[in-house]
Amino acid sequence: MIGVVVPAHNEEALLKPCLIALAEASCHPLLGGEAVRIVVVLDACDDRTGVIAHAHGAQTLSVSARNVGIARAAGADLLLAEGARWLAFTDADSRVSPGWLAAQLALGADAVCGSIAVDDWSEHPQSVRDFFRATYMDADGHRHVHGANLGVSAQAYLRAGGFPPCACSEDVGLVDRLIATGAQIAWSAAPRVVTSARTAVRARGGFGDTLVSWAAS
Repeated sequence: MIGVVVPAHNEEALLKPCLIALAEASCHPLLGGEAVRIVVVLDACDDRTGVIAHAHGAQTLSVSARNVGIARAAGADLLLAEGARWLAFTDADSRVSPGWLAAQLALGADAVCGSIAVDDWSEHPQSVRDFFRATYMDADGHRHVHGANLGVSAQAYLRAGGFPPCACSEDVGLVDRLIATGAQIAWSAAPRVVTSARTAVRARGGFGDTLVSWAAS
């Protein structure tokens, strides 16, 4: 089966559309009816994130790390133990496209690094949006790494040793490990994900924090 991991720290405001999008992607005809299991890793949540996850058919796993690397790894471990052959990762403030999982698998690689698009720039000055559009490559051959749009085979993930226990850039750490083990990585714009540009960031040093720093400079 295919496993999807969504780390979450108090994401009751944004998790529902994330899970609705994942449910649609899980039913894509090109998956051939293969089972897809979605795990929301509740990292030190004290809101209704878990209730929302259960209401939309997702499994949950609770950790108290306040560390996205540990949260992603915990979700991956659970799904691997349940027999996942492919692991896909996104974020609670993101919405995958209907063809997201199918596009990852169709690339035939050990791992897939996808690009992202932003749906709402209203919390940032125009200069941030302009800088992003001028410098971000949303095309095949990009070299971006986003935890919101990442996939890897179970075998490649295990060979690489999984995510490092980092509070940010855990996605980059995994990809570095994959490269070191000789994994074939597809740097593709085919798997589509829309993510938020919120300023109330969850991980210091992550995508949202980077946008905030651009505004400050």
